[in-house]
Amino acid sequence: MSNLPNDLSDEQLPSSDAESAGELPKTRPVTISAKPTRRKPSREPRHAMANQPAEQRVKNFDEVALGYNLEQAQAEARRCLQCKNAPCEAGCPVEVRIKDFISGIIDDELSDAVSILKERNALPAVCGRVCPQETQCEAKCILAKRGEPVAIGRLERFLADWDRALPEEQRNKTKLQPCKHKRVAVIGSGPAGLACAGELSLRGYYVEVFEALHAPGGVLAYGIPEFRLPNHILDDEVEALRQARVTFHMNAPIGTIASCEELLEEGFNAAFIGVGAGLPRFMDVPGENLNGVYSANEFLTRVNLMHAYEFPKWDTPVQRGRKVVVVGGGNVAMDAARTALRLGAEEVTLAYRRTQAEMPARIEEVEHAIEEGVKLLELAAPLEVIGQDGWVTGLRLQKMQLGRADASGRRRPEPIEIDGKPEEYVHTCDTVVSAIGTLANPLLHQIADVEVNEWGYLAVGEDGQTSNPRIFAGGDIVTGAATVIEAMGAGKSAAIAIDELLNT
Repeated sequence: MSNLPNDLSDEQLPSSDAESAGELPKTRPVTISAKPTRRKPSREPRHAMANQPAEQRVKNFDEVALGYNLEQAQAEARRCLQCKNAPCEAGCPVEVRIKDFISGIIDDELSDAVSILKERNALPAVCGRVCPQETQCEAKCILAKRGEPVAIGRLERFLADWDRALPEEQRNKTKLQPCKHKRVAVIGSGPAGLACAGELSLRGYYVEVFEALHAPGGVLAYGIPEFRLPNHILDDEVEALRQARVTFHMNAPIGTIASCEELLEEGFNAAFIGVGAGLPRFMDVPGENLNGVYSANEFLTRVNLMHAYEFPKWDTPVQRGRKVVVVGGGNVAMDAARTALRLGAEEVTLAYRRTQAEMPARIEEVEHAIEEGVKLLELAAPLEVIGQDGWVTGLRLQKMQLGRADASGRRRPEPIEIDGKPEEYVHTCDTVVSAIGTLANPLLHQIADVEVNEWGYLAVGEDGQTSNPRIFAGGDIVTGAATVIEAMGAGKSAAIAIDELLNT
């Protein structure tokens, strides 16, 4: 194990529970009435959140959404019915006590509200920005049945940002359980890994996170642009974990420097794999190897994590196309298209084989993209990347129509033919970005010798346990591409299962 980072062997663990307990951060008391009173909800419509004007934001990488102020947050919170059974909470993968933190906002008890929020969500500032609340907690809101739901995600963001704006010594820090003197390795620092690490640290474990890249965050760092999730927000969330018994090892790819089994032999009591599904899915059409063709993974990683938008101040280059086509209709496609605009493209087009109504991207992201000038090319499937002298000059597309619904519930795209021949056309462009999904890393067996399923993802039980009882997994490497909060839910569930395993 000589290839492990040097600081592993130098780490000094506290010698007693009392010693570690003396380092616990101070917390604020959370006061919840035993018999909460049912308030008369506000009849006001859902409160909008201010954004940078479209014509201004396409020229910078600053955050688009500006968030609520206190007055706006309390006005929106007062729309909450404070339902006795809180159906919104059933839509949250990490089971945040939504009704209670909203109650704290209404009563101007913001410290208590933050404490409630952080009890079950290790990354509230992140989730408040990037989670699809409209299909999760907000979809369960009673108000959604006859109008607009309470803006739960915006209120979550407000609370997290309010806490972050406080002086360091006044910020809410969740109380840690006494140290159990047991170590857990977490492989990957994406949302699943961070949630697992956060939950384990709360439960008294020392956690060491191994990240293959040079910065923590996984897809949160390399896949989501600054204008949706500023890096300093993620840095603050990671720093909070560092202060809670979590150590991060950067440039430490497990599978190369060691396997999970070797980590267990070196003294870790359990391991969690949350490496995501970051292998790009390609279009599988002629011309994909031409200069000017990117996978969305590479394109966004260059810009987000490696600061290509600041080239030559930073060393990473990226092609700044004049006419860019992004193939796909999910959140990653929207991020790539909006990033291309900010890099100076004159024209950015989204080519999608269905229509806007079937796009899996968040409605807000689609609306923002259109406001900024992204054009939609619906019912268009790529057939070939056209090029000259090794460089992209266009994309040949097949015209499609919608047929019967498929297994996803969306109508299946079918080629349009005239006299038995496909109806095709060429869209002129100099850059093509493929954003049609991801796959599991085929080198998973180097990380751990555990079972995979027929699609190459890790096979786990209900609690995330793999075929090795001391190795757990969760997030996209188990489910395929999903949401940030779903990955966090899997990481948290696995942490609870690890705690049960190590205490039996």
